[in-house]
Amino acid sequence: MDREDLVRRHNVTQQELDPRSPVSVGNGEFAFTMDLTGLQTLPGCYPVGARGELPAGTLLGTQAQWGWHSVPPASPHDLAGSTVLYDSPRGPVPYVDMVGDIVNDRETGTSAAETWLRANPHRLDLGRIGFRMVRDGLDRGITPEDITQATQTLDLWSGTVTSTFTLAGQQVKVTTACHPSRDELGFRVESPALGSGLVVGIDFPYGSESWHDAADWSKPGAHSTVLDGQWVAHRELDDSRYDVAIAGEELVVEQTGLHSLRIAPQSQSTVLDFSLTFTPGEGGDCTPRGNNHHSGAAPAEGFDADPASGVVPSSDGGAGSRVAAAAAAHWPRFWTSGGAIELNATNDPRAKELERRIVLSQYVTAINCAGSLPPQETGLVCNSWRGRFHLEMHWWHAAHFALWNRTELLLPSLRWYSSILEASRQTAKQQGFEGVRWPKQVGPDGRESPSTIGTFLIWQQPHPIYLAELAYRATPDREVLEEFAGIVFESAAFMASFAHPTGRGFELGPPLVPAQESYGFMRGEVSNPTFELAYWQWALRVAAQWRERLGLDPVPLWDEVADNMVTPHVTDGVYAAIDVDPFTIRTDHPSMLCALGVLPRTGLIDPVIMKATLADVLADWDWASTWGWDYPVMAMTAARLEDPEAAVDALLMTAGKNTVLANGHNRQTDSLPLYLPGNGGLLAAVALMAAGWDDGPARHAPGFPAGWTVKWEGLVQAP
Repeated sequence: MDREDLVRRHNVTQQELDPRSPVSVGNGEFAFTMDLTGLQTLPGCYPVGARGELPAGTLLGTQAQWGWHSVPPASPHDLAGSTVLYDSPRGPVPYVDMVGDIVNDRETGTSAAETWLRANPHRLDLGRIGFRMVRDGLDRGITPEDITQATQTLDLWSGTVTSTFTLAGQQVKVTTACHPSRDELGFRVESPALGSGLVVGIDFPYGSESWHDAADWSKPGAHSTVLDGQWVAHRELDDSRYDVAIAGEELVVEQTGLHSLRIAPQSQSTVLDFSLTFTPGEGGDCTPRGNNHHSGAAPAEGFDADPASGVVPSSDGGAGSRVAAAAAAHWPRFWTSGGAIELNATNDPRAKELERRIVLSQYVTAINCAGSLPPQETGLVCNSWRGRFHLEMHWWHAAHFALWNRTELLLPSLRWYSSILEASRQTAKQQGFEGVRWPKQVGPDGRESPSTIGTFLIWQQPHPIYLAELAYRATPDREVLEEFAGIVFESAAFMASFAHPTGRGFELGPPLVPAQESYGFMRGEVSNPTFELAYWQWALRVAAQWRERLGLDPVPLWDEVADNMVTPHVTDGVYAAIDVDPFTIRTDHPSMLCALGVLPRTGLIDPVIMKATLADVLADWDWASTWGWDYPVMAMTAARLEDPEAAVDALLMTAGKNTVLANGHNRQTDSLPLYLPGNGGLLAAVALMAAGWDDGPARHAPGFPAGWTVKWEGLVQAP
């Protein structure tokens, strides 16, 4: 397989500004999203919502895993004020709900405390970097009308973006890259316009509590920016601090405003070659507890500044070009390691589109999901849910890394769970359970957010067991077992104690909300969701296997619960979502399909009934209410039921939230312009379809139609 040809035929080339489809460079810990100029020159063209003739776009962000901020509250807030007792089979149990305060917020009923707790900490936009024109001493921005003859190419093989355009009649070429192991951006600008006023500006915002926009430009007095003589900008936002170091050849660097810097070439140079290194500052709260991020590179390496002249002396190589060279050395290693799937020789026209989605999904998940924290749904491109991440989505962001034999990209975020073990143990203890209860919507500190749905979800509980098992299958040695045994065993301990015995067997809930969140309004009544029942049985048995592998005594309760879970409810020959009326609401995720799709076959699930359930879903479901990972779910279920045509049809179903843009983003809504669980789910599904699954058919690419030509290598068989 010629992997370079496979990858490069899906390079992203754009010649017109598409506000929905900007491209990014990054390394899993840090990313930079740019417009058609290779910088962030035209942020107004990428609006959150539709504006004038422009459709809703994707915000242009500069974000790092360590970049977090909290707005100081007027008074201390904690979760105690949002705790509500719910009846359960074990008696009253406290849950963090949303009590609300209608006086404070008449529209949502959310109290000031709950609003703050849901919005803090939030992820920062670390700075906006864009071109500006300085003429006759006046600094002005650049408009879309100033840019003509533009072409931009993201070269996936080298991880670099080349942007060319004409500005005021002069050609401009920009090369943009991110260092593979440092939070460092490299830029090389080549243009005669540099001698007639073209410069690069950097502007710094305050942290934002907004759902989507990570930058608040309305509070210049709430933060500080200080440029020192070594060309390091020291940023301070309340208790958060970070530094931005500038390095390059023959630069003139100056602070032009309270939170604005300008970078220009010395004299009349036609080249501006520089880098920006972002690092958490000393003594601040930017760096998350338990973070193992890879930054910390020495800023402005090899450069001495003369503060009096404002000029950085020339080095023996361009700083931006060195970053691009590091990226160009790294990305071929990424693409030639791990798995690969090639479908180009297939006559079916669907194959080429599926191959495009597969290649681009590998890139966007590598730069957004491979870091030291579970990613937010929009990764490091822009905020959603204020940058906070959803642990029930962690499987969808990360499981594919192991299946594609890139387990090293899964391990950092899986290790993060160890940092919140004690907090999660306290949650379980307060509710009367053993082990740890993992939260849902969190920041790096692992503190739960008040919610009428999130705190009642349970399907994130087995995820660390599943992810750890995938890591072990990829590298089956004792070191993996010993590292993650605590996470696996504590998760299983909670699961076994959460299930309660009845005359029918062990049951789940109430209260709870299943993966299909349509039942949030009846959270105090829901019990025995089909997917969660099967997940409980499978994960407890895996945890028991881990004890056996380590030579430890079994935990009898784990086996007892797994062996005696109640059978999922069946209505009219198909699996219901839950076992109480209304049984199945035909909106949101058809999560019952996960019970034989995401999961392998368990004793609880009858394949004949599941086949009828899949047909029932495909015949009549509210597709507008679904989400990007639902299509891979249907594909995995169809594949395990040996219906490859249905699997491919599901992956490429024509539906609004199954859209994959030119840049590879799985677009959902105006406020969720990309959705990485959809990309990760696609990769997990096609890995299963190509490499097969435990006890699956012993034929090549069993999840693909027989007439397809499927080349694959380096994948790991799914459970």
